[in-house]
Order: sequence, then C-alpha cells, then structure tokens
Amino acid sequence: MKYKSKDVAKIAIVMATSSREEEIVLKEDYKKQRIKTAAVDIGGSVIDSVAKIMERSVITAKRNGIIDDLHVNEGALIGATREAIEQIKNKALGFNVGGKIGIACAEEHLCVCIFLTIGMFRLDEVVIGLGHRAIPATEEEK
Repeated sequence: MKYKSKDVAKIAIVMATSSREEEIVLKEDYKKQRIKTAAVDIGGSVIDSVAKIMERSVITAKRNGIIDDLHVNEGALIGATREAIEQIKNKALGFNVGGKIGIACAEEHLCVCIFLTIGMFRLDEVVIGLGHRAIPATEEEK
C-alpha cells in the first residue's frame, strides 16, 4: 500500500491518544503494515518543557527504530515536533499539562502528534498539535 501524509498523520494521532495497553497492541498491528510507531508520556509546564519534549521525541523515535541516527532524519523529527508544539503552546501557556507524544512513519512520511490535557481549575481542557515532515524512504520501504 502506498501511504499518504494524512494516513500517517491519523496513525500518529491514534498513538498519542492511546492508553499504554492499547499502544502495545497498536505498535504490533502497525508494524505488520510496515508502519513504524512509538509513543511517550509527557507532562509539566509546556513553556518550561519545550526542549524536554523535543528530546523525548528524538530519543523515543531512535529507540523504536523510527529514524536512523542521521542528521536529515533528526532534523525532520525535530521540525515536526516543533510544529506540533507551536500549535499547542498558546492554549497551554501558563498551565500544567499531561499527555503523550505519538510518532508514526511510513515510507517518506513522518508525523508527530502531541495530545495534552490542560489542568484548568476543575475543567480538563484538551489540545492537539500535529507536525509532518518528509524524509527519504529506505530501499526496503520503496
């Protein structure tokens, strides 16, 4: 199957919104479809955690074999993560958050989704950010 950016974006969203138990099953299901996925929990103050969010994204992607240790792949992942952060930053400014980063990669498409709940008095607000970058497909993916 030839994947489009919207297909991979949907998968990143599913990974970011999954429970830990669902995440394990989803990773195996997507692996059978030649889609690399990962997810990692995050939390704290968004503004204070920007560098930590990007670092966790890179470490998680490398540990799960989503990206290789190449400058172009790391740059693409950091770019997609920064884009997702920009989309959530204003809504989460000044609040503590908790949530998850979901990462998905298939063929030339790399997507990062950040899904957060925002602690606001007795309300639980939610926010989602999504970034996409193109990376070179490996020979086995072509």
